[in-house]
Amino acid sequence: MNSRNAILSKLRLHARPSDLPQIAPGIQYEDPQRQFVETLAFVGGTCVVVRDRAEAHAHLATIEPYAQAAKRCSLVPGVGETNFDLAAIDDPHALQDVDYVVLAGELAVAENGAVWVSGEGVRHRVLYFLTQHLSLVVPAASLVHNLHEAYARLPVGKAPFGTFISGPSKTADIEQALVIGAHGARSLTVFLVEQL
Repeated sequence: MNSRNAILSKLRLHARPSDLPQIAPGIQYEDPQRQFVETLAFVGGTCVVVRDRAEAHAHLATIEPYAQAAKRCSLVPGVGETNFDLAAIDDPHALQDVDYVVLAGELAVAENGAVWVSGEGVRHRVLYFLTQHLSLVVPAASLVHNLHEAYARLPVGKAPFGTFISGPSKTADIEQALVIGAHGARSLTVFLVEQL
């Protein structure tokens, strides 16, 4: 027996089994939708609760950055439009000048105002991060209270990509100068759709 194995066997002899700690189920909100709206606003985003995709599309047209966008892209049928040939783009770097993107979100979390996106159906995932302005269309029924509930629903490790997005991109230096859109979208609008 080498010295490493001797040390490990002595450690195992003196190890005491212990039960894993119980994890609290997480916070529950009286009104999770109101909490999501408030939390998203607190981190710089906007939530719009709509009845269906048609209402989301109508509201999107009133958003100034969308109305003025020279290059826009939507991968959500019925919400927004794409005014260039996305299928013809092979190099994701070519998407650096996209002004507005509308993508699907899968799940919303009231606790932190975050939306889970998996990139399913999104050929170039850089669309989440290179665009100047981002809208996520999320089923209202997918809203959960907290991250414990979110992770219980997510197929973590089964998709090649997944992340939470909460609010527009922001960073602050040690002098506390806040910069919005430093390494991602400058604005985030989440449409919670009741009838998707």
